[in-house]
Amino acid sequence: MRVAIIGSGASGIAAAYYLKQAGFADFTLFEKSDDLGGTWRDNRYPGVACDVPSHLYRFTFAPNAEWTRRCSPGAEIQAYMRDVAKQIGAFEKIAFNHEVTKVQFADGGWEVETSKGPYGHFDAVISASGALHHPKMPNIDGIESFLGRSCHSAQWDDATDLTGKRVGVIGSGSTGTQITATLADHVQSLTLFQRTAQWIMPLPNYPIAEEKRQEYRDDPAKMDGYYHYLAGRFNEVFGDAVSGHNPEAYEHMAEACEENLRTSVTDPELRAKLTPDYAVGCKRLVLSDSFYEAIQRPNATLETGAISKVEQNGVRMEDGSLHELDYLIYATGFHAHSLCHPMHIAGRDGRVLAEEWADGNYAYRSVAVPGFPNWFMIGGPNSPIGNFSYLMTAEHQAKYVVSLIKEASISGTVEPKPDVTDAYNAELREAMNGTIWVSGCDSWYFDKQGRVASYPWSFSRFAEEMQTPNLADFHIRP
Repeated sequence: MRVAIIGSGASGIAAAYYLKQAGFADFTLFEKSDDLGGTWRDNRYPGVACDVPSHLYRFTFAPNAEWTRRCSPGAEIQAYMRDVAKQIGAFEKIAFNHEVTKVQFADGGWEVETSKGPYGHFDAVISASGALHHPKMPNIDGIESFLGRSCHSAQWDDATDLTGKRVGVIGSGSTGTQITATLADHVQSLTLFQRTAQWIMPLPNYPIAEEKRQEYRDDPAKMDGYYHYLAGRFNEVFGDAVSGHNPEAYEHMAEACEENLRTSVTDPELRAKLTPDYAVGCKRLVLSDSFYEAIQRPNATLETGAISKVEQNGVRMEDGSLHELDYLIYATGFHAHSLCHPMHIAGRDGRVLAEEWADGNYAYRSVAVPGFPNWFMIGGPNSPIGNFSYLMTAEHQAKYVVSLIKEASISGTVEPKPDVTDAYNAELREAMNGTIWVSGCDSWYFDKQGRVASYPWSFSRFAEEMQTPNLADFHIRP
């Protein structure tokens, strides 16, 4: 089997590892950039860090005793990804600066074309391109007229020095809060333009002492035990609370967020501005122990009014006031539902994936689509995302996909049956109606059809579903 892996972030690295474990060494990872790492390569803004504990946000096959903080800085995770790729023999299989532009099913396999031209024939394709890598700019008039410097948070220039500058941040989600918490102490002034208040769970990001790191170096089994402890706490308590499968844990979580706001923000007017009008967990929870302190600094301003436009000197509000700025940061997220975009993917009988997904992305258990034989996805539609450790999701899906590739190596092609796929998605939509995500807020989980692109069941169910493929759900053809 010759396998193409599209993307060399966490999903691509997991796919490469499990392919090699299964004896499939003939694979190529296609990377549109000149470095691997995906989101941790692209996001280098001030304060970027994971909000999943370090010792859980790692591959099971690559334990790491060297994490320096409870929740790792982005650069540390990027270095980890690079080291793992080299350790497992995937780095030398990456075709850098090859953005996949077209994949066409032909002769029982896939013809792959990149930005540099036709690349060849592959027996199977794994799309590991991720969901959060197409920056989304806000629809605000006059953005191009600003005379200061500006950027999207995922296009940060490492040479930028904001010391003593007047900085504006548009967007108050995880990225906006991290930037605010980091920059407020170093700039002349910081204005955070907030459209929607966020619930914030306190998560102290303390350093990991050298003694503890040495303890894990000396006793890897203890480090693995901590990983499994964290997995239980994060998935069965925190993750299941958000998805509605642990009501008691949800109540504790909601109380913690409410108490965090009540006790951390002393000014009643500011506290009111920071109080969301929706239930805890409806939008993706923000985890931080430093944002509330930063936004209360004398040089920090929380602006909750409506933006009229961006002008040469700053941001004009609808009430006529002007915030004069030297630097404007757009922490406005990504086109989260542009999975596989802008690739042209043509499957059996000329079916085009973009057309199949015109009314919304769908898949069989997030990993495969009828009519696209031996085409698989990691991080596909309705994967467990958001307040989960994505590396755990990626590993489960990678092992499942490799099991299907193993079957394809014996039988020919594998693709899910349409009726089974339809039934799964109908069950998924029905289950979504009972989740906190549809309780009355707008979030990036919603696609343009108003459907929530997350996983409505417990993580333990997801892990069980990914154990072994039910081959009766698939068309298997020579």
